Amino acid sequence: MNLGFGEIALIVFVALLLFGPKKLPELGKAAGKTLREFKDATRGIMDDDKQPEKTDKLEKKDKLEKKDV
Repeated sequence: MNLGFGEIALIVFVALLLFGPKKLPELGKAAGKTLREFKDATRGIMDDDKQPEKTDKLEKKDKLEKKDV
């Protein structure tokens, strides 16, 4: 979906009409916080998925070391 300058200007103009110039910065700030929280949560889920791989590798390493002893 490609948005050109005209489409973006129209969206901003409609937003100004609907919410007014005083409310628009607050809405932008709230949207930014929401996106940041979503990004952090997604990153946390991805990190949780990667941790079992690390523990599997450590367990395999421990088993190999025990066999050598």
